[in-house]
Amino acid sequence: MKEIKMFIMSTCPHCKKALEMVGEILAAHPEYKEIPLKKIDEQREPDYAAKFDYYYVPTFFVGDEKVHEGVPSKQAVMGAFVKAYEG
Repeated sequence: MKEIKMFIMSTCPHCKKALEMVGEILAAHPEYKEIPLKKIDEQREPDYAAKFDYYYVPTFFVGDEKVHEGVPSKQAVMGAFVKAYEG
């Protein structure tokens, strides 16, 4: 199992939608609640966020691998959880 890093901005409507999708996925798949999920608001943690290669939010990393960037889909967000769970 690997950690998911989710880069967001509090003012981003796509990030809000991605967070809703995360909630839906966790409700449907309780086993995924064991996956460490670190939410990083790039406006609050700019120095940390600058260490990662991405341009758009939301962005999901599983471990150190970027698995999705930009406008979210439920399939893409679910893919991040599946990849993290399989480790």
